[in-house]
Amino acid sequence: MDRTILHCDCNAFYASVETLLRPELADGPMAVCGDPESRHGIILAKNEQAKKCGVQTAETIWQAKRKCPALRLVPPHREAYVEFSRKCNELYLQYTDLVDPFGIDESFLDVTGSLHLFGAGEKIADELRRRMQEEIGLTISVGVSFNRAFAKLGSDYRKPNATTVFSRENYKELVWPMPVNTLLFVGPRVAKRLDGLGVRTIGELAACDPAFIHSLLGKAGDTLLRYARGEDDERVRSFYEEHAPKSVGNGMTFPHNLVGEDELKMGVTALCDHVGRRLRGHQMKCQTVQLLIRDPEFKNRSRQVTLERPTDSTRVLIDTCMEILHANWRLDQPVRMLTVTAAGLLPAGEAGEQLSLFDGGLQEMQKLQKLDRAMDALRQRFGEDAVRYGHAVKPPAKDEKNEGDG
Repeated sequence: MDRTILHCDCNAFYASVETLLRPELADGPMAVCGDPESRHGIILAKNEQAKKCGVQTAETIWQAKRKCPALRLVPPHREAYVEFSRKCNELYLQYTDLVDPFGIDESFLDVTGSLHLFGAGEKIADELRRRMQEEIGLTISVGVSFNRAFAKLGSDYRKPNATTVFSRENYKELVWPMPVNTLLFVGPRVAKRLDGLGVRTIGELAACDPAFIHSLLGKAGDTLLRYARGEDDERVRSFYEEHAPKSVGNGMTFPHNLVGEDELKMGVTALCDHVGRRLRGHQMKCQTVQLLIRDPEFKNRSRQVTLERPTDSTRVLIDTCMEILHANWRLDQPVRMLTVTAAGLLPAGEAGEQLSLFDGGLQEMQKLQKLDRAMDALRQRFGEDAVRYGHAVKPPAKDEKNEGDG
């Protein structure tokens, strides 16, 4: 028997919550942004009116204002977003305990065991949309399918406030013509590699030879091929089940502003050392490394890089963060705070690695793994300060901020 999976995605979540807090914002285009006073701040969310003007999430404020001079800008209220997210999940939990949040504004639901109580998946989706709007004041788009990957595609297929069903009978007709980059976890780099091989739609990916896709993308390719073929069997976990972290981060406000290559590398090294150890402690590897930089004026700049292969290596984290710094920051400019986040986590045993036998990649990775294991063992036996990377600086305890596991 097929499962019935729903993916519920709140429409323009941040902007919708802001409108509930201030109803006057419903009139005209509006966007939530990180720093309304800065022309270089980033758009975090926009309402439907702003979307019609061409405003896009993640573009700068000056770009958005150029498209839409009447755009109203509001700062984010994160505590309110968390509270509304809780209300959404409480509503979902009235239909099943298999509610698996996939971010603050979206959740997977497995309602297979609830069909005899509430009707078919499409009926449940429509009822959730109605109740969400009437009782909470938000609208959601819902995808209904027999697996998670297609349910996620369904919630993106029609917006706002719509239900889309991808079934065994229609998915080849509806899903396979869609661009391959709409598939869950197909990022820009993977999409570019597939495009270079003429694989531009989900159906073209589904038709690929499994051995070829594995040789190209490793275990991640195996997963994407299952998604494209409708063979995703990942379960929806219970809301009450302890979840593995989705990210591991560490931030530090420094006793004095860091300036120059050497000082910045000391800060980066200390943070990456913590993040790498916690990754290995969780037996996880990351696919993405993010670096947030805050200057003395409290302005933030955040950039991230998707790695060629997942890693838990402290040295790889350090090198990646320094690459981000060199590409996005003048090293003679002062830095007040840095935060390193490892995201896109995979269990270490499932993280496929494409290592070349000819460029020394295998030998180098083995060396880094031995170094990390040796340092972890020394610290376990003799304490945290037993050994440190040469570039690392140990900050005063009061200045360190552990971002925790997300």
